[in-house]
Amino acid sequence: MAAIPSPPPRDAVAERRLHPVTPLRRAWAPVAVVVGWAVHDPDQAQRQLTRLTTTHLLIGLAVLIPAAALYGFLTWWFTHYAVTDTELRIRTGLLFRRTAHIRLERIQAIDVTQPLLARVAGVAKLKLDVIGTGKKDELAFLGADEARALRAELLARAAGFAPETAHEVGEAPARQLLRVPPGVLAVSLLLTGATWGTLLAAVVVPTLLWLATHNLWTVLATALPLVGAAGASSAGRFVGEYDWTVAESPDGLRIDHGLLDRAHETVPPGRVQTVRIVEPLLWRRRRWVRVELDVAGSSNSVLLPVAPREIAESVVARVLPGVTVPTGKELSRPPRRAARCRPLWWRGHGLAVTDAVFAARHGLLRRSLALVPHAKVQSVRLTQGPWRRALRLADVHVDTGANKTVAARLRDAGEAAELLRSQAERSRTGRRDAPPDRWMA
Repeated sequence: MAAIPSPPPRDAVAERRLHPVTPLRRAWAPVAVVVGWAVHDPDQAQRQLTRLTTTHLLIGLAVLIPAAALYGFLTWWFTHYAVTDTELRIRTGLLFRRTAHIRLERIQAIDVTQPLLARVAGVAKLKLDVIGTGKKDELAFLGADEARALRAELLARAAGFAPETAHEVGEAPARQLLRVPPGVLAVSLLLTGATWGTLLAAVVVPTLLWLATHNLWTVLATALPLVGAAGASSAGRFVGEYDWTVAESPDGLRIDHGLLDRAHETVPPGRVQTVRIVEPLLWRRRRWVRVELDVAGSSNSVLLPVAPREIAESVVARVLPGVTVPTGKELSRPPRRAARCRPLWWRGHGLAVTDAVFAARHGLLRRSLALVPHAKVQSVRLTQGPWRRALRLADVHVDTGANKTVAARLRDAGEAAELLRSQAERSRTGRRDAPPDRWMA
């Protein structure tokens, strides 16, 4: 009897480890557990601390520090990643093992971020946006050069390059389009109503609470979140959006920003579902706008924190090829009877439908113009409440692949019904004629 030949052995995939500095990051987990217990039950923690002697404290530190170091080392030791012909594999877990299989053709963006301490240590974090997942997988930490080389290799393989040549492709060249000067960013934040609104609330609300209650804890419990919100809307945004740079490359628009934590993000080609051009009231004299994005499966949401309108529109044209931003005169307002639903504010609504996009504007003090390519519209809905039905008004909603909705509000009922029918047809033909979403196209 002839022996059945055994299948040929599979090629072993070389697994790699993270940077040796990673255990220092993981070692904080046991310490965080102790701190979390103390915060959860502060009275019990205070009673336990009062009972501790110097000897007990030294013994506790002698146990906690080696345990934290051992935990950090073991989690690093049991974490591997490997790049195969078709996927990126990430194996993690000390007690409970987890293996993530990330198919390369599903990767739509890879961001390189460097928190402050990581920049000092010369390491970086790799974050991957994958179609169909709400949470980013990450590799933290890699050497800064290794992270950029791995990013370039993954994008090259996702674009269809052969595995043996993907690592030789290197990072695609980029051409800088725009850099936001720090002075312009600072002035734009000072001219933003949200900044002054949160600062005013942080001063007025605690003062009124003190006059009403004379309770320090009540005032602190209210003041601290308000101060944090005020800092996040002013200083926090300045630190996060500092030195904002946009560059164009074959793998999409690259965005670099951050004063303390440096981020290197990519707006993937063909994955942008909606572009919003935001124009606060105090920016209009300078003709400044802010450009925001909805990207399917990605948390990247800002394209430009502030820029002159003409430059912003030229960048939008690269994100949405062939799209021209409608002017204010091209946007049709709702009928005058819409004032019975929203007095005065009805004037902020507008609509324009071109061959390429569905464009809807809302807002009177803070205008926001949303542009949705017809090919990205997943569904169209018409809504009409009792009062609007009596006024022969209706809203038309278009839903995008980023689980977001753009609405044309307070339209004439007959116009809305026709818009519903025509938009469904435009979306169908738009998806049929749209080019495929590919890296380095």
